[in-house]
Formats: sequence, structure tokens, C-alpha cells
Amino acid sequence: MEKIKIRKAIIPVAGFGTRFLPATKAQPKEMLALVDKPVIQYLVEEAVASGIEEIIFITGRGKRAIEDHFDHSFELEYNLVEKGRHNLLEEIRKISKLAKFSYVRQSLPLGDGDAILRAKNLTNGEPFAVLFGDDIVDSKIPCLKQLITVFEKYRDPVVALEKVSKKEVVNYGVVSSIKIGEKLNEIKDMVEKPSVKDAPSDLIIIGKYILTSDIFNYLEALGQGSATNEIRLINGLKLMLAARPVYGCEFEGKRYDCGSKLEFLKAQVEFGLKHKEIKKEFRKYIRELFEEN
Repeated sequence: MEKIKIRKAIIPVAGFGTRFLPATKAQPKEMLALVDKPVIQYLVEEAVASGIEEIIFITGRGKRAIEDHFDHSFELEYNLVEKGRHNLLEEIRKISKLAKFSYVRQSLPLGDGDAILRAKNLTNGEPFAVLFGDDIVDSKIPCLKQLITVFEKYRDPVVALEKVSKKEVVNYGVVSSIKIGEKLNEIKDMVEKPSVKDAPSDLIIIGKYILTSDIFNYLEALGQGSATNEIRLINGLKLMLAARPVYGCEFEGKRYDCGSKLEFLKAQVEFGLKHKEIKKEFRKYIRELFEEN
């Protein structure tokens, strides 16, 4: 059987980032930095490390900073050359060379499924990845690569799953599934933000997917019958379940929900403690801070 390569990833970034206001009033939430690198760059680097060659951003009003970040910056590069900061210059130049970047505007906030539909023509009927901006996973093998490995075996859609405490299920999509491997599940149903008592399991969907092109048919069908015009990816996947298997991969690694202020602060601390330039002094500061309190 010929191997199918996942070459493209869709990253929806059109949201308003209201949970981080006022910080996100004039800058995209995805451009908030973990130490010295914006959250969106971590996602792009994860995709590239997983074999992705093209990134398709679904943007909205006020997201121009994302385009600028992944573009060349002649003035900045010239300034770094003038100052002889060649190491930093090389790091900056690498950003625009990470992948091929495309941008599609979602003019109205009509749901994550609608955002994905905006990229239909750019996927050319190929299977593709989807990454959402809130979920950063620190792992030896990129989380997306783990999903791709499952897809290469089964050739059906794969979603990333994480086991959480029951009290947390109210904030996520939750799956009902059958275990078919140590970290692999065949999904039978999905429920969006159930109450604790109604949750079918403690396995939640996080924002990383490998999807096949037929998902667009289900999303379009939802749009035709939607009273609110909002199209949700989870509802498209629920329709897909009647036609083909959808698998869930319990990834290995630690997830940070960067859409939560508390989780974002935790990520800042833990990434800071690993950062090659500051980890020694930062660890010393944290230790002294705890001793003082």
C-alpha cells in the first residue's frame, strides 16, 4: 500500500482571544509569547517537525501580526547585520523558511468548522492536519507526528485525546470510544462540553487532528441546515462516524492549555526552566522566591 504523506496543516487563528483581554485588544492571542517565542510558532514548529510542508492560516481582522511574523523583515535583518548579531539574524531568518505559508480570511466568526471550510480549495483533496492555537504539547515525539503514525496505519481520521479529571470534562469535547490498543481508541460518539454526570468518559479532544477531504462534505451539509450559520468541527466528525472510522490517539507528552490564564502561566514557568539562556538564573530565582515565602 502506497504511503500517503500529510503535507498540509490548517491553523485557524481568527478568534478574538477574549479570555486574555486587554492583552489581546491590539495583538492576536496566538502572538503571546512563551518566554521569547510566540505560541503560534510552537505550533508551526510542531507541524514542520512532523513532516508538514505547507501551513494554511485561517485569519480574521486584527491578525496581521501573524503574517508579519512569518514573513521576511528586511529592516530588522539589516539592523542585526549592522550590529553584528549574526546568531540572532540566523534565528530570525529561519522563521520565514519553516514552511510555505498561505493565508485565508474568515470574514465572520461562524465556527471552527467554517474556518476549516475556508481552506477546502487549498487542500487539493489531500488528507491534512488541523492545529488549534490553545494546545501546546511538550513531547519527545511531536504530538502531531504521533497522530500521523496512526493515520499511516489506518488511513482514517485521527484526533488527539487526553485523559483528564471528571470535573474538567465540562470544558471540552468528550468521546465515547472502544480501546483497540494501549494508546489507541476507535471513537463511537462525541459530546461537546457535557455535564460531569452526562460525560461518556474522561477522554477529551484536544486541538490536533488528521482529517480526510470528505470532512468538507459533512461541514458543508451542516452549513446548509444550520439555523445559526455556525459550523462546528465536532458536529462534522459526528456525521463522519456513520460513514467511516475515526480514531483517537492518547498522545505521549505534557499539554498546556494556553487558552487558560493559569495554564499559560504554568507553561511560562516550565518553559522558562528549560530555556537554554535563562534556565540557570530563573531556577535560582524560583528557589529564592519560595524560600522567601
